[in-house]
This record gives sequence, C-alpha cells and structure tokens, in this order.
Amino acid sequence: MTDVSKSAARIAGMFDAIATRYDFLNHLLSAGIDRRWRRRAIQSLALTGRERVLDLCTGTADLAIAAMRARPPASRVVGIDFAGAMLRVGREKIARARLGDRVALVRGDATRIPAAGASVDAITIAFGIRNVDDVALACAEMRRVLKPGGRLAILEFAMPTTPGLSAVYRWYLQRVLPRVGRAVSRHDAAYGYLPASIGAFTAPEEFVKILRQAGFEGVRAVRLTFGSVILYTGRRDRDSGFEIGDSSR
Repeated sequence: MTDVSKSAARIAGMFDAIATRYDFLNHLLSAGIDRRWRRRAIQSLALTGRERVLDLCTGTADLAIAAMRARPPASRVVGIDFAGAMLRVGREKIARARLGDRVALVRGDATRIPAAGASVDAITIAFGIRNVDDVALACAEMRRVLKPGGRLAILEFAMPTTPGLSAVYRWYLQRVLPRVGRAVSRHDAAYGYLPASIGAFTAPEEFVKILRQAGFEGVRAVRLTFGSVILYTGRRDRDSGFEIGDSSR
C-alpha cells in the first residue's frame, strides 16, 4: 500500500525532487487540459483588475501566472508553498514572463499563512489542498486572511462517479500515471503518492462541509472533465446556498 502520510517535510521533499519535470508531466498526463482548468478557476473569481490574490500551494506558480494573464488581471499575486525547489522553478517562469514586479513567491505553510487577517481579496489553490496535513486548519486560515466578501477557488482531483468511467480512471491512476511519472521524473515515491492521494482525499461533499464550517458561504463544487476534477468556490460573506454541478468543459 502506498504511503499517503502528509508531513510537511515529506511532501516538500517529494515535490522538490520532481520540480524540474513537474510542469512537463502535468501537461503530458492531463493532455494539456490542466491549463483549461486553471483558466476556469481564475474566471470564477470575476476579477476586476484591483484584487490582491493569494495562491496557496502555488508550486511552480502556474495558477499565479494565470491570474496575471486573465482579462482583467489581478493587481498583485503572492504565491505560497513550502517546497523550495518548486518555488525556484516558479520564479524562473515569472522572470521569463516579466511579471516579477507583480507576482511574489514566498516559502510558507498553508496551515500557518504568513499574511495578516483580512488582507487579500481572493485565494486560489490548484491541486494542493489534498497534500495539506490539516485541511480544516488550512481552510480556517484561508478565511482569516480573506477580506469580507473575498472569493475562493480551489481545484482538486476527484474520482468520477460514472461506473464505467470510474473503473477506467482508476486503472489510469494506478497503472499508467505512476509508470509514466516515474520514467520521466525518475522518482518512485512521488508518482506512487500522487495518484494514491487522490483516492485518499476527503469526498467532495465532506470537503464542502469543511469549507462551510470554516466560515465560507455560497459554496459550490462543480465537476469538470467528466468529474475527474472539481472546482470548489465560495466567499467570505453571508450569502447562502450550496450545490454540486456538472460540466464537461
């Protein structure tokens, strides 16, 4: 059985070990659809051009960069991650994109966000929340640093619920993804952990409950690409309502 323990040191070490091949494998293993998922997450924020965005578990900063390429873009983005090698790759990409004056990457922990209370307008996470050891604490921290009315967008993998598709996807996660990941990255543990962590993560309905208990309102969980990815959205205010939707876009 694959070890899915999530100590900060273990997770940071794994991601640091695959940092230079991480982006290539993301695009390869998702057939490039990961870019579309990130654009969808940024679109859900309805940016006006004035927002300060915090990108947690930023990794190599793809989502942070997507926020700056939106129309209109964020005013400023701060990305936080505890994997130093991933941040180094992200800083190189930011420099090439000439975004160094508007995007900053900081080493930090999602359960102890190095930001003042009510200091950001929006928070994003792409495929990182399942790697956090204490998800409820991270959600509470996100609410703390968001301004009232601030928006949240979280992308995370999930298991499709359609019986036939679910079986195919599970086969892909267990057989194809680890072999390709190991061959390209030359790291055994990371590409055993990554697919195993998808099945081990909290069910979508339970994660929605965690977000609501943390103080988020208007929480939605929209299934993308046949349910293999879920976009969770919400905001820090008193709007009510919750629904799970479906989208193949």
